Amino acid sequence: MKKRGHGIALFSGGLDSALAILLLLRQDIEVTALSFMNHFGCDLSDRSSCGHDPYPVADKFGFTVKMVHLADKFVQIVKDPKYGHGKNMNPCIDCRILMLREAKQFMEIVGADFVFTGEVVGQRPMSQRKPQLNIVARDADLKGKLLRPLSAKLLPPTEVELSGLVDRDRLEAISGRSRKRQIELAEKYGLEDYPNPAAGCLLTDQSYSNRLRDFLAHNEHLSFDDLNLMRVGRHFRLDRETVVIVGRNEEENNKIERYRNKTDWLFEAIGTGSPVTLLKGPLNDSTIKATAEITARYCRKRDDGQIEISYYQTEDQLQTIMVAPAVETELVKVRL
Repeated sequence: MKKRGHGIALFSGGLDSALAILLLLRQDIEVTALSFMNHFGCDLSDRSSCGHDPYPVADKFGFTVKMVHLADKFVQIVKDPKYGHGKNMNPCIDCRILMLREAKQFMEIVGADFVFTGEVVGQRPMSQRKPQLNIVARDADLKGKLLRPLSAKLLPPTEVELSGLVDRDRLEAISGRSRKRQIELAEKYGLEDYPNPAAGCLLTDQSYSNRLRDFLAHNEHLSFDDLNLMRVGRHFRLDRETVVIVGRNEEENNKIERYRNKTDWLFEAIGTGSPVTLLKGPLNDSTIKATAEITARYCRKRDDGQIEISYYQTEDQLQTIMVAPAVETELVKVRL
């Protein structure tokens, strides 16, 4: 049967965006949900509200989900956001605008009527105050066609409400950080599996942001392997050209080996449990000694005094050096 209208949702898989969809499904609106991914932690392996698996909710309540990867477009706004970064490296306003532009383009391709989100007025200080919500709608070229069902009654009516396509009286007036009303709606609609709201993408994480900010200050080109390496290990900057990354467990050791560049060097302690340590930068007496000492500091025999460390690009090039483990007070000075 023909629906009253067709809305394109921004759907993270989190509670708010799911409820926005359910409110419109109950008004006989066809919903196509777009779930966006990027290289900073918003993927289906996450349990954050940013990257929760959207398919179980879609299957249960009967709407369509399409995955969209923002790829290089998102990397560019992280490097130089028009509206700046949040507390860390999160370009929240620019991120929202980018996703809505993609949604608008999809809306036009499929002939849908409007775009909607799970945004709540006042929930996030950087991107969800009323002035910022207006900026986002304007810059995404969706003025009048961008509906926020959870806070609709606190905002000016949109075209779809004024036309009667969506009944404004059946929308919500939620504001602020409390989730009391959302939890009530979830119980009412039978929405059971949703993530906690505290976690977001990696760009809100201080440690990751420090590494990314440092990398951008010293490098012009940012590859996806570089982004993946920032997610693992302990990081140390020895000088403008040299970064050392030390794996903390077997999984991180494997990732370091997987994402390293062919010009990078690997260091490991010989004859004992050892991290895989990556040297990105020029190989010289100073960087060899410093990287070997850091590797020794985190191997199992770090209390043995002198430790033999191997280093190589390929295993047939393997060389060794004897060093004492680095002193923690010195590592603090170079740790990112």
